[in-house]
Amino acid sequence: MIRWHIPLGVGQMQANIRNSLIVFCALLISFGAEAKTRFVDSFSVSSTPKYTSDFTHFSYVNPIAPKGGKLTLPAYGSFDSFNPFIFKGIAFSEGAELSLESLGFSPLDDKNSVYPLLAEKFELSDDGSFIGFVLNKNATFADGTPITADDVIFSFNSLIEKGSPIYKIYYSDVERVEKINPRHVRFYFKKGVQNRELPLILSQFKVFSSDQFKEKDFATPSLEPMLGSGPYTVSSFEPSKFVELKRNKNYWGKNIPSRKGYYNFDTIRYDFYQDTTVTLQALFSGAIDARDEYIAKSWVNGYDNKLVKEGKIIKEEMQHNNPAVLQFFAFNTRLPKFSNRLVREAIGLAFNFDWANEKLFYNQYKRIYSLFSNTDLASKGLPEGLERQILSKYKKDLSPNIFTKEYKLPDNSTYEKQRNNLRKAVSLLNQAGYDFVDGRMTDLKTGTPLEIEVLSNSANGSSFTRVMLPFINNLRKIGIKMTFRNLEVNIFKNRLDKFEYEMAILSFRLSSLPGNEQREIWGSDSADVLGSYNVLGIKNNAVDSIISGLISAQKNDVYEAHAKALDRVIMNEHYFIPQWYSPFDRIAYHKKLKHPKTDIKVGADIHTWWIEE
Repeated sequence: MIRWHIPLGVGQMQANIRNSLIVFCALLISFGAEAKTRFVDSFSVSSTPKYTSDFTHFSYVNPIAPKGGKLTLPAYGSFDSFNPFIFKGIAFSEGAELSLESLGFSPLDDKNSVYPLLAEKFELSDDGSFIGFVLNKNATFADGTPITADDVIFSFNSLIEKGSPIYKIYYSDVERVEKINPRHVRFYFKKGVQNRELPLILSQFKVFSSDQFKEKDFATPSLEPMLGSGPYTVSSFEPSKFVELKRNKNYWGKNIPSRKGYYNFDTIRYDFYQDTTVTLQALFSGAIDARDEYIAKSWVNGYDNKLVKEGKIIKEEMQHNNPAVLQFFAFNTRLPKFSNRLVREAIGLAFNFDWANEKLFYNQYKRIYSLFSNTDLASKGLPEGLERQILSKYKKDLSPNIFTKEYKLPDNSTYEKQRNNLRKAVSLLNQAGYDFVDGRMTDLKTGTPLEIEVLSNSANGSSFTRVMLPFINNLRKIGIKMTFRNLEVNIFKNRLDKFEYEMAILSFRLSSLPGNEQREIWGSDSADVLGSYNVLGIKNNAVDSIISGLISAQKNDVYEAHAKALDRVIMNEHYFIPQWYSPFDRIAYHKKLKHPKTDIKVGADIHTWWIEE
């Protein structure tokens, strides 16, 4: 905390004068704030909030859901830290998610709005130069100590100074954070910044106790659970085997509208596995209570047993309104062989999604066709209007195809079309300086054959083997050797963090309101930052400029035009090979679990569920 210190020997009169000056300055700040700001119960970055100030709960939850019972879920890999905000270590992130709270909350049916959580009021400036948060006077950490502005400031500064390098980029538009009083904190934006998403972003970072780190280094991995303010606390654990969290019966926020109907289990336990296929048997044996299904074949054929037929285990597809998870084969464009767009496009032509969807996926998936698949922000046809104007600024840096040829994924629905795509791939490789030498596709300048290693992790790698075999076979036909390796989850993560890979199978869950995170994923500033989300190593001036325009856009039409322009550039540059997505969450669970009945497409949010024995 910030404290005023009076040096020894200074008289009481001087102390009184100083205190009077402090009060006078505070009054000046107060009057200035009153003239230039307004305090609200909620705010939206795109329209008006769905819920009024007197709302009692979100419409997709059951506000009177019974409390109690134990939920056991699977987790994958291992962990050696409870701090997911730093670069070092392998963190158990669910622990922080359930034990730490943020300043505000965005519900699943109104994702562009923010409602009270740690903050009971939001202070919006008329000129958009800052946002303030007034903390709930009842908000406490699990040990009963109050949450103060000092904790908020400490948390924010720790993220940008000692946290994972991505935070410094993510919050780069913040100039400073200031304590107004013990329960009121302001974030001032850099001069000239127009970033309508920034207030929402700042409402979402997790707040932790400054006292816990008085004598500890925030940047050092630790198996001491973080002192949080959320509904659960870590009660017991064994690294890489299990973590058990207990519901905090003294949780300060259990009755606020943003938490009504949430977090109904007394205990949540995560047991660790190395392979998703093993957890299917764990579900049948009763070792776990629920699991998401990521493998189409298992969803169709893996549940044909007595437990499912008798209704003791429920299979359910729950439609969601989320942007499609961006799942893809990533190229490490830092490598010379993948720095050429033509090479990347050629390799993509050899991936036969049509065959995989029919033969392996039972036609359950749709192809990822955009950064923003399953949303209105996906680019279509040829660029027109404002989007074309934006792209025209960078015409010399872009492929002419962007303006003259609609981006389309390769059609491999027939054998003849497959052959034609492989012929096209060879032509593209020839243009990039490659040709056959002794039957191998070879870089004619260096004499190096084109060989590719694709990495996946053991949690899902076994299911990808079937997908990879025809991909490998198609590339072999055009002289390219591809190998596929499954790595243990932690080793895979470390390789990605250090950019030590050629191609890898990745997925990103993108925001429904794309903004600052696009700078992390595709922006040049993050390309050389170890552990950043720009795993692909993209450095593209047009991309950087379009992202800046996206972030600063104040009108919806300008915002949408920039989103579509960004989408079009990334997809046409072939930085990755798109895979597939499902508009449903597929979840299997024991019948004792119940969830709210709603027409709102919120998917499977397990933290709104409860147990009925």
